[in-house]
Amino acid sequence: MLHRRRGGRGYAGLVTPTVKMWNYRTELPMRGWPKSYHSVCRGLMYKVAIVGSGFIGSTIASVLASSGCDVDAIDVNERLIAAFERGDCPIKEPGLAELCAKQKAAGRLRFGNDFSRVADADVILVTVGTPLAEDFTPDISHIHAATEAIVPYVRDGQLVMVKSTVPPGITRVVVAERLRQVADVLVAFSPERLAEGTAIRELSSLPIVVGGLDAESSAAAETFWKKTLGVNVIVVSSPEAAEVVKLADNLWIDLNIALAHDLAKLCDALPYDLDVLEVIAGANSLKKGQHYVNILTPSNGVGGYCLTKDPWFVHTLGTRHGTELLTPQTSRAVNAGMPAYCASQIAQWARSRDRLPSSLQLAVLGLAFKTNSGDVRLTPVMPLLDALQAEGFRSVRVHDPMVRKEDADDWGVVLNPSMDDTLRNADGVIFLVGHDDFKALSPARIASLAAPGALVFDGRRYFDRSEIAEIQDLGFAYKGVGR
Repeated sequence: MLHRRRGGRGYAGLVTPTVKMWNYRTELPMRGWPKSYHSVCRGLMYKVAIVGSGFIGSTIASVLASSGCDVDAIDVNERLIAAFERGDCPIKEPGLAELCAKQKAAGRLRFGNDFSRVADADVILVTVGTPLAEDFTPDISHIHAATEAIVPYVRDGQLVMVKSTVPPGITRVVVAERLRQVADVLVAFSPERLAEGTAIRELSSLPIVVGGLDAESSAAAETFWKKTLGVNVIVVSSPEAAEVVKLADNLWIDLNIALAHDLAKLCDALPYDLDVLEVIAGANSLKKGQHYVNILTPSNGVGGYCLTKDPWFVHTLGTRHGTELLTPQTSRAVNAGMPAYCASQIAQWARSRDRLPSSLQLAVLGLAFKTNSGDVRLTPVMPLLDALQAEGFRSVRVHDPMVRKEDADDWGVVLNPSMDDTLRNADGVIFLVGHDDFKALSPARIASLAAPGALVFDGRRYFDRSEIAEIQDLGFAYKGVGR
C-alpha cells in the first residue's frame, strides 16, 4: 500500500511505483495524488528540473531527456543559457552538443532562468558549484542561493536531490530543513562522479550512490535512477554517508596520482634507464585481497574543479572537528608541484644543450585540464606556463582545439588556431593534454614541422616505446614524466 508521510501531508508516490491505483481499461487515476505518482504508474518518465546548467547539469539534463524525461535546465548565468538557447553548446564534452540539440528539437529539453519551472517537476536536481574559498573552506553560497530560489515553488511529494559536492551535513541542514519549512518534500544526496571526456557514457553505466533523509527519500531516489538510467544504485544510510562517499572518491584519486608523481620523480632521479609507466604496469599486476594494485598515471599536474578542492574540503573538515589529516595536505602538495617540476625538466634539457631558454621557441599542445575536454577550470597548464616564464622561456605558442577562445581569453592566453603553425620551427614540442588530435600526431609529422633536434616533452601524450624510439631515430630528444 501507499504510505502517507509523517505529519499527514502528501504521499510518497515515488516509493511504490508498482502499485496499481486504477483499472487501466476503464478508470482514470484517483484525483489528488501527486503527478509524480501518476507518471510512474503509467510507465511514463519523470518531469525533471535541474538547478545549475554547467558541465554536470547540462550533461545530466541531456542524458535524462534522451531517456524520455521532460527536462528543464535552469541557471542564473544568462550568457550560459543564451548559448544553449541559440544552439551553441558552451560545454565542450564529447557528444554533448549533438545530444543536447537532438533533445531540444524533440521538445524534451529546455534551458532557461525561470525558477518557477520547478513547480511542475517530479524531481529537482541541484547541481550548482561549490568552489573553494580563499581560506580553503568550501563556499556553499551557491547551495544557499539555489535553495532559496526554489523555496517559493516546491510542493508536497517532490523529490529534491543534491548532486553538488558538499561537506557532510549540508543536504540535511541547509537544503532539507529550509525546504521542509514550506513543503513535505523528499530529500536525498547523490554524489556526482563523472569524468570529463567520458561523462555521457559513464552516466549511463557507473553505479549511482544515494542517501536519503529517510527511507522514503532513499527509495524515491533509487527508483528514479533505476528507471531513468537503468544503472546499479547503491543506497547508503544517510545523506551524510553519501556526501562523504564523494569526498572519499576524490581524495583517493588525488592520493593515487600523487603516488604516481612521486614514483615518476624517483625514476627521473635514479641513474638508470627507467620508465615509470613500465614500473606502474608491473606493480599493478599484484592482487591484494579482492582487488589489484591500481596506481594511476603521472602527468604534468592535476587540475579541474574537483580534485584540486575536495581534498582541502576533507582537510578543513578534520581541522574543524579537532583531527589533523595529513594525506590531503600531502596529495595537494605533490600534485600542485608538478607543473613547476615539468618546467624545470624542460629548462634542464635546454641547459644540457647550452641553449638559453629565452632563445627557444616552444609549442605547447593543450590548455584544458583534461584529455578530450575543453574545460580550463584550474588547469595545471597555467601554472606550468608561468613556471616556464620563470625559467626564462619567452616565446611560447599554445594550441588546443577543444578550448573555446573566450575561455582562453579569461586566462590571458592567446590560442594559435593551427596545429601546424604552432609546431612549425619549434625547439620544444610540449604535450600537456592527450586529446585525440594530439595522439594522432605521429613522430614523422612532428619531425616535418619542428626544428631539427627539438625536444618532445611528454606531459600527457604517453608515447609508446616504439614511438619514442622513432622520435629519437629522427634526431629529436624525448623526455616524459618519469620516462
